[in-house]
This record gives sequence, C-alpha cells and structure tokens, in this order.
Amino acid sequence: MGSQINWTAFAVFLFFFVLVTVMGFAASRWQRGGPGHKGDHLDEWGLGGRNFGTWITWFLVGGDFYTAYTVIAVPALVYASGAYGFFALPYTILVYPIVFVIMPKLWHAAHRAGHVTAADVVYGRYNSRPLEFAIAITGVLATMPYIALQLVGMEVVIKALGLSGELPLAAAFVILALYTYSAGLRAPALIAFVKDLMIYIVVLVAVVLVPIKLGGYGAVFSSAQEAFAAKGGATGLTLKPEQMLPFATLALGSALAAFMYPHTLTGIFAARSADTIRKNAVFLPAYTVLLGLIALLGLMAHGAKLTLKNNNDAVPALFNALFPSWFSGFAFAAIAIGALVPAAVMSIGASNLFTRNFWKPYVNPDITPAGEQKVAKIVSLVVKVGALIFILFLPTKFSIDMQLLGGVWILQTFPSVVFGLFGRWFRAPALLAGWAVGLVGGSWLAIADGIKPVHAVVLGGTSYSIYTGLLALAANVVVAVVLQAVLGERGAGKLEPVSKRAPG
Repeated sequence: MGSQINWTAFAVFLFFFVLVTVMGFAASRWQRGGPGHKGDHLDEWGLGGRNFGTWITWFLVGGDFYTAYTVIAVPALVYASGAYGFFALPYTILVYPIVFVIMPKLWHAAHRAGHVTAADVVYGRYNSRPLEFAIAITGVLATMPYIALQLVGMEVVIKALGLSGELPLAAAFVILALYTYSAGLRAPALIAFVKDLMIYIVVLVAVVLVPIKLGGYGAVFSSAQEAFAAKGGATGLTLKPEQMLPFATLALGSALAAFMYPHTLTGIFAARSADTIRKNAVFLPAYTVLLGLIALLGLMAHGAKLTLKNNNDAVPALFNALFPSWFSGFAFAAIAIGALVPAAVMSIGASNLFTRNFWKPYVNPDITPAGEQKVAKIVSLVVKVGALIFILFLPTKFSIDMQLLGGVWILQTFPSVVFGLFGRWFRAPALLAGWAVGLVGGSWLAIADGIKPVHAVVLGGTSYSIYTGLLALAANVVVAVVLQAVLGERGAGKLEPVSKRAPG
C-alpha cells in the first residue's frame, strides 16, 4: 500500500485535516459566555446559542448545503449525462426565494417559544403528538443516508490519495464525532470558514487552468459532445425535449425539500434574527455560481480523456491527472472537510429531533435543559456510528437509493411545517393523513420504478416524466385539503399558539 500513496498530496491533506480538527475542538469556547449564554443547555450545544450573525450563518448554511457529495456527485452526473446534470443550478436558484419568504416566519415561531426543531414548531402549532412524531421520524430517517453519502465523498478522495482499507475513513469520522460532541454546532460553523475558502480556491483555479491545459473551453465542450454522441441516448450538452419536464420538476421539488431537512433548519434556527436569514437568502446565490463552476468539472473530465471505472472518480482523477501533487492534496482536503461540516450539522439536527421529540415527550418529560444537552450529545455519537456502519457494510448504491427516497420523504413534511405559518385552516388529522399518503405513495412509486427520481405519468396516451417527490406532495396536499374540508371543525384539535409553549 505504501508504494501507492501520493506522499506529497497526503502530507498537504493531513496538514489541513489536522488544522480543522484543532479548530473543531477549540470551537467549544468560541462565542461562549456572552450576555445570552445559557450554560449547559441544548440551545448552546445544538444551536450555537442562537447567536450566529450574517457572515457565520452564510458560511454555515452554505457549507452545510453544498456538501462533499455535491462536489463529487454533481460533476459525476454531468460527466455521465451532460446537461441533465445541471438541474442543481435552477434548484439552488429557486430555493432562495423560498428561504426569503418562509424561513423568517419559521424562525420567529421557533424563537418565541424556544423551539429547537421543526417538529417542535409543528407541535406548538397543532398540539398533536402524532403529527410531531411523524415530522420528527421523517427527519431522522431522511438524514441518516445523507450523512452516509458524506462518507462516500470522503471515501473517494481518500482512495485518490492512494490509501486503501476502511481505517482512514473510520479514523476521520471518529475525530469528527469527538469534536462535535465537545463543541456542538460551533465546530462546523467555525470549520465552514476554512472549508468554503478552500473550495472557492480549488474551483476557481480549476476552471481557469484546466481549460488552458486542455486547449480552451471550446476543446472541452467538443470532447464532451463527442463522448456523449458516442454514448447515445439522452446524453448531450443540451436538454432533449423529453428531459425538460423532469428537469424542471426535479429542480422545483428539490428546492421545496431542501430546507425541510433537519440540518438546513438547524442553521436557520441558529441565526441571530429573522433579518439575518433574509440577508442570507440574498447573498447565498453566490454559492450557485460556485456550483455551476463545479458542474463544469464533469465536462472537463471528458476533455482530459479520462478513463473512469466509476463516475464519482471524475473530480479526483481530473486533479490527479492535471495538477501537481501538492495542489491535489489541497483539493482533496477541501472535499474531505466539505464532508465534515454537513455531517456534523446533520448529526446535530438528528440528535436534536430525537431529544426534543422522542426522548422528552415519551421517556422523560421532566428532563432538565442540561439533561437534554447530554442526551443530544450521546445521540449525535450514535448517529455518526450508524452512518459509518451504513457505508462500511452496505453497498454505496444502497446509500444513494436511500438518500433519493429520503428526498421524497422529507418533502412530505412541507405542508405540516409551512402551511401553519400562513394560516389556521388546516388541522393535525388532515395534515397527518396527507403526510401518510405522500410518504407511502411516494415510496411505492419510487421503489416500483427501481429507485429512480422521476415517474412516468400517462395522460391521453402521452407519457410525462415528473419528479416522484412532487407527485407525492401533490397527493399529500389534495388529501389534506379534502379531509379538512370534510371534517371541518370536527377535525380540529385545540390549536396552541407557538408563543404559549414553554421553552426548554
């Protein structure tokens, strides 16, 4: 194994990994002890004291939203399918108006009553334990494979360094688990500064120097088009007519689902104010520009005439082929650190859900704030170990399939989380029924299609391919509307304004 290791790249990689590890442990004392400090409290560990300003929130949400798997998977999809892989661009453009309109209201609902999770907000709004449980279990189940996929991204770059076996991956995740246990949300928030700066450097250097090495962008696009033409099918530099509807619905459905995940909502709830969230909705599209540049790396892999055994190897193979070892090590470190930030926030989001919406209502209703923090810390370790086992003992395809299902599932929480912010017509029984229909129906369609993201709907003899999650959401909303209209006030449990639920 030693002869295969790129020692220069590994040394650079190790330096930056050690740097962020030190920062992770040091973060436990970062921004603590201020006027609003609550000591041993879930707010402090799980939400960073709810005191993150515009810049910290920008780096945290961006670092959490644009993950290591994004840097690996988006170019891999572009490499494999061409223009269709660029659906992530309109998706990340659509998501920020949604954030601007919805998330400040959700932040207010959480801030007034001390809510830590979306399921807390739902319980505070509808006073329904079954609906709260449904939202919480969906969040946890959707998050687990997402964490595992961060490991996939890290695993790809570790192998590109020449390291084999599972020990390096396990060691990296043990370190992540320890400093997250110690510092909570402050650790990924602080590390996100380094991660984002490194990713920007890597991508900007790549999109300038790689085309120069390959004869310009014209040569890159020409090589990619030749490769797609040889492959045939629906691949190409432009969308085929039959791809436009699935492309559009996949982008819209993904945008609606993105900020329903526990990890993205954790960044929202940790913000200092609703105005902080609005500012971030304005500034975060800068990451969309970065994502577009990252996607181009998939086309550059064709320009470099790389021969790949796995599409996920496109970015690491490109850097190993065209850059000196020290810069490859820097790039791989950026991608690996890009796995640590979202994985940490995801585990924190899942542990917050378990603590507030499982442990507190059903196991220990009288738990103290310090007890909540202790439970959440322990659960965060369990979640990471579970994700590690997930990736070590199950095929990578299984993780990808589960994450695709997770996207369908988390989208079904949208009505329960969002509708109550804008009106009081819906009641818990109708929303719970809609959630169940969307979850079961969406899962059934996805599994019947072989875990594909789109489903073919035949109308008038014409087939239309539509994102499965969006079809399930439509069924969810229809059932909720019809059932609420039928039940009327009979379906109304006592509504409890969010401001009346005791915090903590």
